[in-house]
This record gives sequence, structure tokens and C-alpha cells, in this order.
Amino acid sequence: MLTLDFYRDLPKKECRECGDEIIEQHESYLYECERCMSKHEE
Repeated sequence: MLTLDFYRDLPKKECRECGDEIIEQHESYLYECERCMSKHEE
């Protein structure tokens, strides 16, 4: 298995709050999408 195949096969990361897909860099540790994080800041 090539390294690239490993990263391609990783499951999509989902927001804990709403279940939307989180689009991010692979080294990020976020568990909430931008929309849900902004709700906590209000």
C-alpha cells in the first residue's frame, strides 16, 4: 500500500455538533465545524 492510498482511504471527519463534514488540514485537531465553533463565541 502506498502512503498516498492510506491518506485517501481515511474516513471524512464530521462535526460533533451538527454532523457536517469538516474540511481541514490533516494535522488539525478540530472536532467542530466553523459554523458550530462560531456559535460558542457569541
